[in-house]
Amino acid sequence: MSLKPDTLLINQLVALRRSLHRHPELSGKEIQTPSRIKKFLKDYRPDEIREKVGGNGLLVIYDSAEPGPDILFRCDMDALPIEEVNDFNHRSENEGISHKCGHDGHMAIMAGVAACLSRHRIKKGRVALLFQPEEETGRGAEKVLHDPFFETFKPEMVFALHNLPGFEEKAVVLKKGPFASASRGMIIKLQGTSSHAAHPEQGKSPVRVVTGLLDGLPNIPELKESFDDFCMVTIIHARIGERAFGTSPGDAVVMATLRSYLDDDMDKLTAMAEYLVDHLCKKYDIEYNIQYTEVFPATVNKPGALDLVEKAAKDHGAKIVWIDEPFPWSEDFGHVTAKFPGAFFGIGAGKDQPYLHNNNYDFNDNIIETGVNIFMNIIRQKNQLNV
Repeated sequence: MSLKPDTLLINQLVALRRSLHRHPELSGKEIQTPSRIKKFLKDYRPDEIREKVGGNGLLVIYDSAEPGPDILFRCDMDALPIEEVNDFNHRSENEGISHKCGHDGHMAIMAGVAACLSRHRIKKGRVALLFQPEEETGRGAEKVLHDPFFETFKPEMVFALHNLPGFEEKAVVLKKGPFASASRGMIIKLQGTSSHAAHPEQGKSPVRVVTGLLDGLPNIPELKESFDDFCMVTIIHARIGERAFGTSPGDAVVMATLRSYLDDDMDKLTAMAEYLVDHLCKKYDIEYNIQYTEVFPATVNKPGALDLVEKAAKDHGAKIVWIDEPFPWSEDFGHVTAKFPGAFFGIGAGKDQPYLHNNNYDFNDNIIETGVNIFMNIIRQKNQLNV
């Protein structure tokens, strides 16, 4: 018996995907999205649905009631604060918000897995399908993992995917070890004292600290002997004082994004950035405070899980593309692979497709079937299906 979704189901999944695209919701505000998913799944007989997981997440569970492996598959739900410029019929109806990363398509794929599991019931263990909120901000996965469900549910393996424009349509993109980079947003708040602009010596201006940070932070990765692999620091925002020509500034803010392929390098990069802040502030007698936001660990593939994805792709007949370097962008599934063995992989969305986060991007519906089939083939390899 074939595990592949039939034409009717594919058409239903495409319709679901386009409905989700019309009604995007930002990170932390995914209220209607899980409700739409739950409504779609009502005919597909999950054994349990848990709502409000990690905030607005949804867990759909198929339980054989027999001993066996527990496996988790995850998709993301949130959209981006980007205005839709496309004019197709399923364009976003929410002003200034749109699905420009393809999470609508990822949800459709996961809904397809649920539909297939309702037709091919597992014979041992449990399969949990996670519709996760707040991926774009890096907060969702960590919140989900603190849900009481994971006190007793310890998945043997975890899996997730992402669509990848720029790669051949339906090709499966694999990488040993780190697949996506670690990153974190660094917020440096500087506090001196203001003074009259005619008497800057009467205050403590943070200007020299700011100029030192703008120059020094991006150059830290140039100390290549300090790191094992790729690192990057990008200045994304800076503000000094106020727009007052009679005032020498007394405060400032510098924000930067730190990236690395390896978590150990992220620790080193962070420590070196903090040392630079401390050194400059002591030199110019400026107080400082450092905060971090949108913290993403590296998403690291484990050999056993990656082997299952590779075989599942071969069973599907997909072209496999091995990449040598991790992607420089980050993915909060890294929180999950840091806790459980797992694998993250890509599916090519087409070489000529607009790139992720571009305002003219749209998910390629042609790859939904590939995603569903690979996830189902992984489940079959774990000998959980009666086929």
